[in-house]
Amino acid sequence: MGPTGVVDFYDRHPISETQVIEALQRRGVDLGRLAPEDLFDWDQDHYGGLAAVDVLTRRAGVVPGARVLDVCAGLGGPARFIAHQRGARVIGIDLTRSRCAGGRRLSRMVGLDGRVWLVNGDAQAMPFSSGSFAAAVSQEGLLHVPDKAAVLRECARVLVPGGRLAFTDWVATPRLGDDERHRLADWMAAVSLQTIDSYRALLGRAGFVEVEGEDLSAEWGAILPERLRMYRAMRDETIARFGHAGYDEYRQLYAFFVGLVAAGKLGGARFSGTVDRGIF
Repeated sequence: MGPTGVVDFYDRHPISETQVIEALQRRGVDLGRLAPEDLFDWDQDHYGGLAAVDVLTRRAGVVPGARVLDVCAGLGGPARFIAHQRGARVIGIDLTRSRCAGGRRLSRMVGLDGRVWLVNGDAQAMPFSSGSFAAAVSQEGLLHVPDKAAVLRECARVLVPGGRLAFTDWVATPRLGDDERHRLADWMAAVSLQTIDSYRALLGRAGFVEVEGEDLSAEWGAILPERLRMYRAMRDETIARFGHAGYDEYRQLYAFFVGLVAAGKLGGARFSGTVDRGIF
């Protein structure tokens, strides 16, 4: 398995706009009459499903009508859930052009294109004005961002003073070796992995107060077997799209990933913080 960048990784990811639509067709759903709820079983490419999104919206203080930023939004599944269930207006930013385009089409199919916008851009230098958002969320996306300090400073900049950020991400433990870090970076564009303590420190330096960090490693470890079964169940459609080599490559990558979690070398965490009113 050779080195890959984040855009290439997600251009070849098993979960995609095509996979979502094919799953709906197999279920016999009328694609011309889709509701947001029709997508929820398929477009939440993160750990914990809708319950995890709901926790983040509460930690971020999302209220009806709020302007919310979703960082590394991917296909926009959480953004659509937040817009539909919480009555918010959500702008997502993601580096992968194909994910943004697919997410925009999915939002349009369920009538949320007027409340969910997906922007192709770099989270380390966001194309948004300072103080543009009341809240920000992100789910397992920052692991792909090389400069974690930069993206957290950008989140603080685009939030209003007193605005809140809540996100989940994979975190390293002291047992993760340098060779394993290099393989994660090469194989799945997982770069500059942080520990829970280093993330807390980065949030503080970026201008966040009331910082909290919660270890989710046990919870996510229990989810991994289910995710592994899901990817194996997608074998035929993955082979149809990417060939046997593409399927085998992803299977090997995920087995390596699962092994790191099982060995206590990699874990998950949820973080939140409030932009200090005095820094702007």
